[in-house]
Amino acid sequence: MPSTTDRPDGSEDPFAVAEALQSVVREPAVRDTEQRNTEQRNTEQRDTEQFAPGERTTTTIPEQRDTVLVDDEVLGRRDTVRLPGPRRPPEPSGRRAPLLVAVAFATIWAAALTYLPVAAVIGLARTLEGSGGIGGAAHAGLAGWLLGHGVPIGTSIGPLAIAPLLLTLLVIWRLNRAGLHVTRAVGARRTGSVGKALLVAVAVGCAYASVGYLGARLVDGRGTDVSPSQAAWHFLALGIAGALIGSLRGTDAISVIARRVPPVLRHGARAGLMAAFLILGTGAIAGGLSLALGGGQAAEMIAAYRTGVAGQAGITLISIAYAVNASIWAAAYLLGPGFALGTDSAIRLTEVTVGPLPTLPLLAGLPDGPMGTVGTALLVLPVIAGAAAGWLLTQRLRYGRGGPRAGRRGGADVVEPPWLFLIGSSLIAGPTAGAVLGALSWMSGGGLGAGRLSHIGPDPLQVVLVGSIVAGAAVAGGACAARLYKAGRRS
Repeated sequence: MPSTTDRPDGSEDPFAVAEALQSVVREPAVRDTEQRNTEQRNTEQRDTEQFAPGERTTTTIPEQRDTVLVDDEVLGRRDTVRLPGPRRPPEPSGRRAPLLVAVAFATIWAAALTYLPVAAVIGLARTLEGSGGIGGAAHAGLAGWLLGHGVPIGTSIGPLAIAPLLLTLLVIWRLNRAGLHVTRAVGARRTGSVGKALLVAVAVGCAYASVGYLGARLVDGRGTDVSPSQAAWHFLALGIAGALIGSLRGTDAISVIARRVPPVLRHGARAGLMAAFLILGTGAIAGGLSLALGGGQAAEMIAAYRTGVAGQAGITLISIAYAVNASIWAAAYLLGPGFALGTDSAIRLTEVTVGPLPTLPLLAGLPDGPMGTVGTALLVLPVIAGAAAGWLLTQRLRYGRGGPRAGRRGGADVVEPPWLFLIGSSLIAGPTAGAVLGALSWMSGGGLGAGRLSHIGPDPLQVVLVGSIVAGAAVAGGACAARLYKAGRRS
Protein backbone atom coordinates (compact mmCIF):
# COMPACT_ATOMS: atom_id res chain seq x y z
CA MET A 1 0.00 0.00 0.00
CA PRO A 2 1.46 3.42 -0.83
CA SER A 3 2.47 5.83 1.82
CA THR A 4 -0.24 8.00 3.30
CA THR A 5 2.02 10.80 4.36
CA ASP A 6 1.61 13.55 1.76
CA ARG A 7 2.59 16.53 3.88
CA PRO A 8 5.63 17.61 5.87
CA ASP A 9 5.77 16.67 9.52
CA GLY A 10 4.20 19.21 11.83
CA SER A 11 2.25 20.97 9.06
CA GLU A 12 -0.95 22.59 10.26
CA ASP A 13 -2.24 23.70 6.83
CA PRO A 14 -5.85 22.45 6.60
CA PHE A 15 -5.75 22.41 2.77
CA ALA A 16 -2.68 20.16 2.77
CA VAL A 17 -4.37 17.84 5.22
CA ALA A 18 -7.50 17.64 3.08
CA GLU A 19 -5.51 16.91 -0.09
CA ALA A 20 -3.52 14.18 1.64
CA LEU A 21 -6.66 12.57 3.01
CA GLN A 22 -8.36 12.68 -0.38
CA SER A 23 -5.36 11.07 -2.07
CA VAL A 24 -5.45 8.23 0.45
CA VAL A 25 -9.10 7.36 -0.06
CA ARG A 26 -8.96 7.75 -3.86
CA GLU A 27 -5.81 5.70 -4.61
CA PRO A 28 -7.57 2.27 -4.58
CA ALA A 29 -10.46 3.57 -6.68
CA VAL A 30 -8.12 5.09 -9.30
CA ARG A 31 -6.16 1.83 -9.63
CA ASP A 32 -9.37 -0.19 -10.07
CA THR A 33 -10.70 2.22 -12.66
CA GLU A 34 -7.49 2.14 -14.68
CA GLN A 35 -7.45 -1.65 -14.63
CA ARG A 36 -11.08 -1.88 -15.89
CA ASN A 37 -10.41 0.64 -18.66
CA THR A 38 -7.40 -1.37 -19.86
CA GLU A 39 -9.42 -4.60 -19.96
CA GLN A 40 -12.22 -2.86 -21.85
CA ARG A 41 -9.84 -1.53 -24.51
CA ASN A 42 -8.40 -5.01 -25.03
CA THR A 43 -11.91 -6.49 -25.39
CA GLU A 44 -12.92 -3.87 -27.95
CA GLN A 45 -9.76 -4.51 -29.92
CA ARG A 46 -10.48 -8.27 -30.02
CA ASP A 47 -14.09 -7.72 -31.08
CA THR A 48 -13.00 -5.39 -33.87
CA GLU A 49 -10.56 -7.92 -35.22
CA GLN A 50 -13.26 -10.69 -35.46
CA PHE A 51 -15.54 -8.79 -37.88
CA ALA A 52 -14.82 -8.25 -41.53
CA PRO A 53 -14.48 -4.77 -42.90
CA GLY A 54 -17.81 -3.19 -43.74
CA GLU A 55 -19.76 -5.08 -41.15
CA ARG A 56 -21.64 -3.04 -38.66
CA THR A 57 -20.96 -3.73 -35.06
CA THR A 58 -22.63 -2.35 -32.02
CA THR A 59 -20.83 -2.32 -28.73
CA THR A 60 -22.50 -1.19 -25.57
CA ILE A 61 -20.06 0.33 -23.14
CA PRO A 62 -21.38 0.56 -19.62
CA GLU A 63 -21.17 3.95 -17.99
CA GLN A 64 -18.06 4.21 -15.87
CA ARG A 65 -18.20 6.11 -12.60
CA ASP A 66 -15.42 6.74 -10.18
CA THR A 67 -15.97 4.92 -6.94
CA VAL A 68 -14.52 6.36 -3.77
CA LEU A 69 -13.69 3.77 -1.19
CA VAL A 70 -13.59 4.95 2.42
CA ASP A 71 -11.42 2.71 4.55
CA ASP A 72 -12.10 3.32 8.24
CA GLU A 73 -8.89 1.59 9.24
CA VAL A 74 -6.82 3.90 7.06
CA LEU A 75 -8.60 6.94 8.42
CA GLY A 76 -8.12 5.69 11.97
CA ARG A 77 -4.38 5.32 11.47
CA ARG A 78 -4.03 8.90 10.26
CA ASP A 79 -2.51 11.39 12.69
CA THR A 80 -4.90 13.96 14.07
CA VAL A 81 -4.10 17.46 12.98
CA ARG A 82 -4.75 20.52 15.15
CA LEU A 83 -6.22 23.31 13.10
CA PRO A 84 -4.70 26.73 13.77
CA GLY A 85 -6.82 28.89 16.06
CA PRO A 86 -7.20 32.66 16.06
CA ARG A 87 -4.00 34.39 16.95
CA ARG A 88 -3.70 37.55 19.02
CA PRO A 89 -2.59 40.39 16.78
CA PRO A 90 0.90 41.56 17.62
CA GLU A 91 1.21 44.84 19.45
CA PRO A 92 2.35 47.67 17.21
CA SER A 93 6.01 48.29 17.82
CA GLY A 94 6.60 51.21 15.52
CA ARG A 95 3.65 53.39 16.57
CA ARG A 96 4.79 55.09 19.76
CA ALA A 97 3.73 58.45 21.07
CA PRO A 98 6.31 60.92 22.42
CA LEU A 99 6.56 60.77 26.19
CA LEU A 100 5.77 64.44 26.76
CA VAL A 101 2.67 64.32 24.55
CA ALA A 102 1.34 61.16 26.20
CA VAL A 103 2.02 62.51 29.70
CA ALA A 104 0.37 65.86 28.99
CA PHE A 105 -2.78 64.31 27.54
CA ALA A 106 -3.16 61.64 30.26
CA THR A 107 -2.51 64.09 33.10
CA ILE A 108 -4.95 66.73 31.88
CA TRP A 109 -7.59 64.07 31.30
CA ALA A 110 -7.13 62.65 34.82
CA ALA A 111 -7.34 66.13 36.36
CA ALA A 112 -10.49 66.97 34.39
CA LEU A 113 -12.28 63.75 35.35
CA THR A 114 -11.68 64.40 39.05
CA TYR A 115 -12.39 68.15 39.05
CA LEU A 116 -15.57 68.24 37.00
CA PRO A 117 -17.72 66.13 39.41
CA VAL A 118 -16.75 68.38 42.34
CA ALA A 119 -17.48 71.55 40.38
CA ALA A 120 -20.79 70.14 39.12
CA VAL A 121 -22.04 69.24 42.60
CA ILE A 122 -21.03 72.57 44.14
CA GLY A 123 -22.30 74.50 41.13
CA LEU A 124 -25.69 72.79 41.30
CA ALA A 125 -26.09 73.64 44.97
CA ARG A 126 -25.04 77.27 44.46
CA THR A 127 -27.27 77.73 41.42
CA LEU A 128 -30.38 76.37 43.12
CA GLU A 129 -29.76 78.59 46.12
CA GLY A 130 -29.02 81.66 43.97
CA SER A 131 -25.65 82.30 45.62
CA GLY A 132 -23.44 82.52 42.57
CA GLY A 133 -22.95 81.83 38.91
CA ILE A 134 -20.68 79.60 36.94
CA GLY A 135 -17.55 81.50 37.93
CA GLY A 136 -18.26 81.17 41.64
CA ALA A 137 -19.08 77.48 41.25
CA ALA A 138 -15.84 76.87 39.34
CA HIS A 139 -13.84 78.70 42.01
CA ALA A 140 -15.49 76.80 44.89
CA GLY A 141 -15.14 73.51 43.06
CA LEU A 142 -11.46 74.16 42.45
CA ALA A 143 -10.93 74.89 46.15
CA GLY A 144 -12.70 71.64 47.10
CA TRP A 145 -10.65 69.77 44.50
CA LEU A 146 -7.42 71.10 46.01
CA LEU A 147 -8.66 70.08 49.46
CA GLY A 148 -9.12 66.53 48.15
CA HIS A 149 -5.37 66.49 47.43
CA GLY A 150 -4.59 67.41 51.05
CA VAL A 151 -3.88 71.08 50.29
CA PRO A 152 -4.99 73.31 53.21
CA ILE A 153 -7.46 76.03 52.24
CA GLY A 154 -7.25 79.24 54.26
CA THR A 155 -10.60 80.83 55.13
CA SER A 156 -11.89 83.54 57.43
CA ILE A 157 -12.31 81.04 60.30
CA GLY A 158 -8.92 79.43 59.78
CA PRO A 159 -7.43 76.73 57.55
CA LEU A 160 -9.51 73.79 56.35
CA ALA A 161 -7.12 70.87 56.39
CA ILE A 162 -9.18 67.64 56.40
CA ALA A 163 -9.03 65.99 53.00
CA PRO A 164 -12.14 64.08 51.87
CA LEU A 165 -10.45 60.76 51.26
CA LEU A 166 -13.20 59.49 48.98
CA LEU A 167 -12.18 62.20 46.51
CA THR A 168 -8.53 61.35 47.16
CA LEU A 169 -9.19 57.72 46.23
CA LEU A 170 -10.83 58.89 43.00
CA VAL A 171 -7.75 61.00 42.23
CA ILE A 172 -5.38 58.09 42.86
CA TRP A 173 -7.48 55.81 40.66
CA ARG A 174 -7.42 58.24 37.74
CA LEU A 175 -3.67 58.78 38.14
CA ASN A 176 -3.24 55.02 38.13
CA ARG A 177 -5.06 54.89 34.80
CA ALA A 178 -2.94 57.76 33.51
CA GLY A 179 0.26 55.88 34.33
CA LEU A 180 -1.08 52.76 32.63
CA HIS A 181 -2.10 54.65 29.48
CA VAL A 182 1.24 56.43 29.20
CA THR A 183 3.07 53.11 29.59
CA ARG A 184 1.13 51.69 26.67
CA ALA A 185 1.53 54.83 24.55
CA VAL A 186 5.34 54.90 24.79
CA GLY A 187 5.66 51.18 23.99
CA ALA A 188 6.81 50.05 27.44
CA ARG A 189 3.96 47.62 28.04
CA ARG A 190 5.03 44.22 29.45
CA THR A 191 8.71 45.05 29.15
CA GLY A 192 9.40 44.30 32.82
CA SER A 193 11.52 47.46 33.07
CA VAL A 194 11.50 49.10 36.48
CA GLY A 195 13.35 52.11 35.08
CA LYS A 196 10.67 52.82 32.47
CA ALA A 197 7.96 52.50 35.12
CA LEU A 198 9.75 55.04 37.33
CA LEU A 199 10.29 57.37 34.36
CA VAL A 200 6.59 57.34 33.51
CA ALA A 201 5.58 57.90 37.16
CA VAL A 202 7.97 60.82 37.63
CA ALA A 203 6.89 62.41 34.34
CA VAL A 204 3.20 62.17 35.27
CA GLY A 205 3.96 63.45 38.78
CA CYS A 206 5.80 66.51 37.47
CA ALA A 207 3.03 67.31 35.02
CA TYR A 208 0.43 66.90 37.74
CA ALA A 209 2.43 69.18 40.04
CA SER A 210 2.26 71.91 37.42
CA VAL A 211 -1.52 71.46 37.26
CA GLY A 212 -1.75 71.81 41.04
CA TYR A 213 0.43 74.91 41.02
CA LEU A 214 -1.76 76.52 38.36
CA GLY A 215 -4.95 75.60 40.24
CA ALA A 216 -3.61 77.08 43.48
CA ARG A 217 -2.71 80.30 41.70
CA LEU A 218 -6.27 80.59 40.39
CA VAL A 219 -7.85 80.00 43.81
CA ASP A 220 -5.49 82.11 45.89
CA GLY A 221 -6.63 85.61 46.70
CA ARG A 222 -10.41 85.35 46.17
CA GLY A 223 -11.63 84.75 49.70
CA THR A 224 -9.31 81.77 50.09
CA ASP A 225 -5.62 81.51 50.89
CA VAL A 226 -3.70 78.69 49.17
CA SER A 227 0.05 78.20 48.91
CA PRO A 228 0.97 77.33 45.28
CA SER A 229 4.29 75.75 46.29
CA GLN A 230 2.59 73.55 48.90
CA ALA A 231 -0.04 72.57 46.36
CA ALA A 232 2.68 71.62 43.88
CA TRP A 233 4.36 69.33 46.43
CA HIS A 234 1.08 67.63 47.32
CA PHE A 235 0.20 67.11 43.68
CA LEU A 236 3.71 65.81 42.95
CA ALA A 237 3.51 63.21 45.72
CA LEU A 238 0.05 62.03 44.73
CA GLY A 239 0.95 62.07 41.03
CA ILE A 240 4.03 59.88 41.47
CA ALA A 241 2.29 57.48 43.86
CA GLY A 242 -0.81 57.06 41.71
CA ALA A 243 0.99 56.85 38.37
CA LEU A 244 3.57 54.43 39.76
CA ILE A 245 0.85 51.91 40.52
CA GLY A 246 -0.33 52.00 36.92
CA SER A 247 3.15 52.03 35.35
CA LEU A 248 4.30 49.06 37.44
CA ARG A 249 1.21 47.15 36.34
CA GLY A 250 1.61 48.19 32.71
CA THR A 251 5.27 47.25 32.40
CA ASP A 252 4.77 44.12 34.53
CA ALA A 253 7.67 45.35 36.65
CA ILE A 254 5.73 44.47 39.79
CA SER A 255 6.30 40.79 38.98
CA VAL A 256 10.00 41.41 38.44
CA ILE A 257 10.29 43.13 41.81
CA ALA A 258 8.27 40.40 43.54
CA ARG A 259 10.59 37.70 42.23
CA ARG A 260 13.61 39.51 43.65
CA VAL A 261 12.10 39.90 47.13
CA PRO A 262 12.67 37.02 49.59
CA PRO A 263 9.56 34.83 49.93
CA VAL A 264 9.17 35.47 53.66
CA LEU A 265 9.18 39.23 53.13
CA ARG A 266 6.87 39.02 50.13
CA HIS A 267 4.23 36.86 51.79
CA GLY A 268 4.50 38.76 55.06
CA ALA A 269 3.94 42.13 53.39
CA ARG A 270 0.96 40.75 51.46
CA ALA A 271 -0.57 39.36 54.66
CA GLY A 272 0.02 42.69 56.41
CA LEU A 273 -1.77 44.62 53.67
CA MET A 274 -4.63 42.14 53.79
CA ALA A 275 -4.88 42.48 57.58
CA ALA A 276 -4.88 46.28 57.39
CA PHE A 277 -7.67 46.40 54.83
CA LEU A 278 -9.74 43.81 56.71
CA ILE A 279 -9.41 45.88 59.89
CA LEU A 280 -10.53 48.94 57.94
CA GLY A 281 -13.44 46.90 56.66
CA THR A 282 -14.51 46.04 60.19
CA GLY A 283 -14.28 49.74 61.04
CA ALA A 284 -16.48 50.64 58.08
CA ILE A 285 -19.07 48.02 59.07
CA ALA A 286 -19.10 49.12 62.71
CA GLY A 287 -19.36 52.79 61.73
CA GLY A 288 -22.16 52.10 59.28
CA LEU A 289 -24.15 50.15 61.85
CA SER A 290 -23.68 52.89 64.41
CA LEU A 291 -24.82 55.53 61.90
CA ALA A 292 -27.83 53.40 60.98
CA LEU A 293 -28.83 53.14 64.63
CA GLY A 294 -28.59 56.93 64.88
CA GLY A 295 -30.49 57.50 61.65
CA GLY A 296 -33.21 59.53 63.36
CA GLN A 297 -30.69 61.97 64.77
CA ALA A 298 -29.01 62.24 61.36
CA ALA A 299 -32.34 63.08 59.73
CA GLU A 300 -32.95 65.80 62.31
CA MET A 301 -29.51 67.28 61.58
CA ILE A 302 -30.25 67.40 57.86
CA ALA A 303 -33.66 68.97 58.43
CA ALA A 304 -32.09 71.62 60.68
CA TYR A 305 -30.39 73.16 57.64
CA ARG A 306 -32.83 75.77 56.29
CA THR A 307 -31.19 75.83 52.88
CA GLY A 308 -33.71 73.94 50.82
CA VAL A 309 -33.32 70.65 49.06
CA ALA A 310 -30.07 71.61 47.34
CA GLY A 311 -28.41 72.64 50.59
CA GLN A 312 -29.49 69.46 52.34
CA ALA A 313 -28.24 67.41 49.41
CA GLY A 314 -24.93 69.25 49.65
CA ILE A 315 -24.57 68.41 53.35
CA THR A 316 -25.33 64.77 52.57
CA LEU A 317 -22.71 64.69 49.80
CA ILE A 318 -20.13 66.22 52.12
CA SER A 319 -20.84 63.48 54.65
CA ILE A 320 -20.43 60.84 51.93
CA ALA A 321 -17.12 62.39 50.84
CA TYR A 322 -15.80 61.99 54.39
CA ALA A 323 -17.14 58.43 54.84
CA VAL A 324 -13.67 56.95 54.25
CA ASN A 325 -12.25 59.20 56.98
CA ALA A 326 -14.97 58.03 59.35
CA SER A 327 -14.15 54.38 58.55
CA ILE A 328 -10.51 54.96 59.49
CA TRP A 329 -11.55 56.67 62.71
CA ALA A 330 -13.86 53.75 63.54
CA ALA A 331 -11.00 51.30 62.95
CA ALA A 332 -8.81 53.30 65.34
CA TYR A 333 -11.68 53.21 67.82
CA LEU A 334 -11.89 49.41 67.60
CA LEU A 335 -8.11 49.03 67.96
CA GLY A 336 -8.11 51.06 71.17
CA PRO A 337 -6.33 54.40 70.55
CA GLY A 338 -9.54 56.06 69.36
CA PHE A 339 -9.64 59.51 67.83
CA ALA A 340 -10.19 63.16 68.72
CA LEU A 341 -12.82 65.64 67.62
CA GLY A 342 -11.17 68.83 68.81
CA THR A 343 -8.59 69.77 71.38
CA ASP A 344 -8.89 68.12 74.82
CA SER A 345 -11.28 65.50 73.44
CA ALA A 346 -11.03 61.72 73.25
CA ILE A 347 -13.36 59.09 71.84
CA ARG A 348 -12.29 55.60 72.91
CA LEU A 349 -13.96 52.42 74.03
CA THR A 350 -13.32 53.34 77.64
CA GLU A 351 -13.70 57.14 77.41
CA VAL A 352 -15.83 59.63 75.52
CA THR A 353 -14.96 63.30 76.07
CA VAL A 354 -16.19 65.76 73.47
CA GLY A 355 -17.33 69.36 73.33
CA PRO A 356 -19.76 71.15 71.00
CA LEU A 357 -19.65 69.57 67.55
CA PRO A 358 -20.81 70.77 64.13
CA THR A 359 -24.19 69.47 63.07
CA LEU A 360 -23.05 66.99 60.46
CA PRO A 361 -25.09 63.83 59.80
CA LEU A 362 -21.87 61.82 59.79
CA LEU A 363 -21.42 62.53 63.50
CA ALA A 364 -24.79 61.03 64.43
CA GLY A 365 -23.16 57.64 64.99
CA LEU A 366 -20.82 58.78 67.79
CA PRO A 367 -21.07 56.75 71.00
CA ASP A 368 -22.80 58.38 73.94
CA GLY A 369 -20.29 57.11 76.48
CA PRO A 370 -17.89 54.28 77.36
CA MET A 371 -18.92 50.90 76.02
CA GLY A 372 -18.06 48.84 79.11
CA THR A 373 -18.44 45.10 78.60
CA VAL A 374 -19.68 45.56 75.06
CA GLY A 375 -16.48 47.47 74.31
CA THR A 376 -14.43 44.48 75.34
CA ALA A 377 -16.33 42.38 72.81
CA LEU A 378 -15.69 45.00 70.12
CA LEU A 379 -11.95 44.63 70.68
CA VAL A 380 -12.24 41.13 69.24
CA LEU A 381 -13.24 42.42 65.80
CA PRO A 382 -9.76 43.59 64.69
CA VAL A 383 -8.32 40.33 66.04
CA ILE A 384 -10.75 38.32 63.92
CA ALA A 385 -9.85 40.40 60.87
CA GLY A 386 -6.12 39.79 61.39
CA ALA A 387 -6.69 36.08 62.00
CA ALA A 388 -8.57 35.86 58.70
CA ALA A 389 -5.54 37.36 56.95
CA GLY A 390 -3.31 34.74 58.64
CA TRP A 391 -5.64 31.94 57.56
CA LEU A 392 -5.49 33.17 53.97
CA LEU A 393 -1.69 33.31 54.21
CA THR A 394 -1.50 29.60 55.09
CA GLN A 395 -3.99 28.68 52.38
CA ARG A 396 -2.02 30.57 49.77
CA LEU A 397 1.24 28.91 50.80
CA ARG A 398 -0.46 25.54 50.80
CA TYR A 399 -2.36 25.65 47.51
CA GLY A 400 -0.95 28.63 45.61
CA ARG A 401 -3.04 31.26 43.87
CA GLY A 402 -5.70 28.82 42.73
CA GLY A 403 -6.85 28.04 46.24
CA PRO A 404 -8.08 24.72 47.66
CA ARG A 405 -10.28 23.92 44.66
CA ALA A 406 -7.37 24.14 42.24
CA GLY A 407 -5.32 21.92 44.57
CA ARG A 408 -8.04 19.26 44.61
CA ARG A 409 -8.43 19.35 40.82
CA GLY A 410 -4.68 19.05 40.33
CA GLY A 411 -4.48 15.92 42.45
CA ALA A 412 -0.95 16.79 43.62
CA ASP A 413 0.21 16.31 47.18
CA VAL A 414 -0.24 19.39 49.33
CA VAL A 415 2.99 20.64 50.89
CA GLU A 416 2.44 22.18 54.29
CA PRO A 417 4.29 25.48 54.88
CA PRO A 418 7.05 25.30 57.50
CA TRP A 419 6.31 26.69 60.95
CA LEU A 420 9.29 29.03 60.89
CA PHE A 421 8.11 30.45 57.57
CA LEU A 422 4.66 31.19 59.02
CA ILE A 423 6.08 32.82 62.13
CA GLY A 424 8.53 34.92 60.10
CA SER A 425 5.81 36.07 57.73
CA SER A 426 3.60 37.01 60.68
CA LEU A 427 6.38 39.06 62.25
CA ILE A 428 6.62 41.04 59.02
CA ALA A 429 2.85 41.30 58.58
CA GLY A 430 2.38 43.08 61.92
CA PRO A 431 4.57 46.15 61.25
CA THR A 432 3.30 46.31 57.67
CA ALA A 433 -0.32 46.50 58.81
CA GLY A 434 0.57 49.00 61.52
CA ALA A 435 2.40 51.25 59.06
CA VAL A 436 -0.52 51.20 56.62
CA LEU A 437 -3.07 51.98 59.35
CA GLY A 438 -0.86 54.74 60.75
CA ALA A 439 -0.39 56.36 57.34
CA LEU A 440 -4.12 56.30 56.68
CA SER A 441 -4.81 57.75 60.14
CA TRP A 442 -2.43 60.61 59.40
CA MET A 443 -4.09 61.26 56.04
CA SER A 444 -7.61 61.20 57.54
CA GLY A 445 -6.93 63.83 60.20
CA GLY A 446 -6.52 67.58 60.14
CA GLY A 447 -8.34 70.64 61.36
CA LEU A 448 -11.42 72.76 60.76
CA GLY A 449 -10.42 76.34 61.44
CA ALA A 450 -8.10 77.75 64.08
CA GLY A 451 -10.38 77.19 67.09
CA ARG A 452 -11.22 74.17 69.14
CA LEU A 453 -11.63 71.91 66.09
CA SER A 454 -8.06 72.47 64.94
CA HIS A 455 -7.17 68.87 65.91
CA ILE A 456 -9.34 66.07 64.50
CA GLY A 457 -8.52 62.43 63.89
CA PRO A 458 -6.53 59.56 65.42
CA ASP A 459 -2.98 59.74 66.73
CA PRO A 460 -0.89 58.08 63.98
CA LEU A 461 1.91 56.90 66.30
CA GLN A 462 -0.49 55.19 68.67
CA VAL A 463 -2.27 53.51 65.76
CA VAL A 464 1.06 52.27 64.36
CA LEU A 465 2.12 50.78 67.69
CA VAL A 466 -1.19 49.14 68.63
CA GLY A 467 -1.98 48.09 65.05
CA SER A 468 1.40 46.35 64.67
CA ILE A 469 0.94 44.35 67.85
CA VAL A 470 -2.67 43.38 67.22
CA ALA A 471 -2.19 42.55 63.55
CA GLY A 472 1.04 40.60 64.11
CA ALA A 473 -0.42 38.45 66.88
CA ALA A 474 -3.69 37.91 65.02
CA VAL A 475 -1.99 36.94 61.75
CA ALA A 476 0.29 34.49 63.56
CA GLY A 477 -2.67 32.96 65.38
CA GLY A 478 -4.74 32.59 62.22
CA ALA A 479 -1.85 31.12 60.22
CA CYS A 480 -0.99 28.58 62.91
CA ALA A 481 -4.64 27.66 63.40
CA ALA A 482 -4.99 26.94 59.68
CA ARG A 483 -1.83 24.81 59.81
CA LEU A 484 -3.03 22.80 62.80
CA TYR A 485 -6.54 22.41 61.41
CA LYS A 486 -5.30 20.78 58.22
CA ALA A 487 -2.89 18.56 60.10
CA GLY A 488 -5.66 17.48 62.46
CA ARG A 489 -7.99 16.57 59.59
CA ARG A 490 -5.30 14.45 57.94
CA SER A 491 -4.54 12.55 61.13
